[in-house]
Amino acid sequence: MNIKYQNKVRLAAYIKEHNGVEVDPRSIFDVQVKRLHEYKRQLLNILHVMYLYNELKEHPEMDFYPRTFIFGAKAAAGYMNAKLTIKLINSVADVVNNDASINGRIKVVFIEDYRVSNAEMIFAAADVSEQISTASKEASGTGNMKFMLNGALTIGTMDGANVEIVEEVGEENAFIFGLSSDEVIKYENFGGYNPMEIFNNDPDIRKVLMQLINGAFAPNDPDMFRPLYNSLLNTLSTSKADTYFILKDFKAYADAQKKVEAAYRDEKGWARSAILNTACSGKFTSDRTIKEYVDDIWKLDKVTLRKK
Repeated sequence: MNIKYQNKVRLAAYIKEHNGVEVDPRSIFDVQVKRLHEYKRQLLNILHVMYLYNELKEHPEMDFYPRTFIFGAKAAAGYMNAKLTIKLINSVADVVNNDASINGRIKVVFIEDYRVSNAEMIFAAADVSEQISTASKEASGTGNMKFMLNGALTIGTMDGANVEIVEEVGEENAFIFGLSSDEVIKYENFGGYNPMEIFNNDPDIRKVLMQLINGAFAPNDPDMFRPLYNSLLNTLSTSKADTYFILKDFKAYADAQKKVEAAYRDEKGWARSAILNTACSGKFTSDRTIKEYVDDIWKLDKVTLRKK
């Protein structure tokens, strides 16, 4: 039994104890744990889970590698869309985890009270590190470095520290997708993006978004997730809709996730990429970071202390 699998067994036991959900440690552990903010796009992640669930329901015979999607996050008390996203994750989990027809091929877990003590298990068990913020919005990010150190492969945009991770490990050992920072800034400055066009022309995306308002995941309150729907498709003012380009990046993200599954099936290839991620993480030592601050920002002189 290798160390990664041991760590996955340990996390699976924690999830069983705290969430009451049986997860298969042989499944792909796809993890997004971080502060919940719209630019970090946990909403993109859970919409994709809904898309995969729809695929399995429509094509139960499809060849699909089991996936466990693990979320952990805290949201500011007054941040309504962030709170609603957490509610959506848990509502999707309630439906998906209890649907016997998909035979446990997708499990969704929201780990409550995400903190250092459970993060130690989560980082060590992760196969896939979700770093999917809208390009140009993430200042740096440190979670992606912890995942890298623990041999998880990054799926993400070229944003924040992802850029440096890819420089170190090589793009062939990560799954990069989506708009670039320059493309996002161009849309923000000059317009030209209308999410309604995607909604009207892509039946898969349209189905997922309609499930936000037709009670599929909130049968007792079909309008519960309407604010999320409106944030993506505000027909009154398209300039205020989909501010974080979730629909624009959705299909690119789905395609990247297909590459994740294909890569994971190649056991030796995946192991090689995981080892390279760990081996190439040395750049992110705090010693180097502090030295760069000393040299480039604080511009301090080096002091040599001599023993008496």
